[in-house]
Amino acid sequence: MLSVIETVNDVTMFSRLISSMAIAIFLAGQALAVELIMVEQKGCSHCQAWHKAIGPIYPKTPEGAFAPLSVVNISEGAPEGVQFARKVVFTPTFVLVDEGAEIGRIEGYPGEDFFWGLLEMMLRAKTSYVKPDGSAASN
Repeated sequence: MLSVIETVNDVTMFSRLISSMAIAIFLAGQALAVELIMVEQKGCSHCQAWHKAIGPIYPKTPEGAFAPLSVVNISEGAPEGVQFARKVVFTPTFVLVDEGAEIGRIEGYPGEDFFWGLLEMMLRAKTSYVKPDGSAASN
């Protein structure tokens, strides 16, 4: 009887190990996926407006789940492992990056309504982003 219990426990442990490895592989693949980098600077009123209106909800949105946000200071330049297509001059600038390379950007903060529209258009045009309602990009 004890050997049957040990075998069941071994199978359960093996299944958990395989599941954990699958999750780790998935998350590792996500590390090089699409991300949105916000370039800002101290005293930028448009940056502050974005942080107030969008910042708290961005991670909870489908766009935020698809392209997680990183924030960097303009004086720091691109984060390690990231290549911007050109120098960032204005703040805020939102740089869409895929596997470390810039694939799009929004310069400035045109307000909450325009930001979401511009972001969705950029995600749909430059990535495999699918709207929450299931509609695919219309390229």
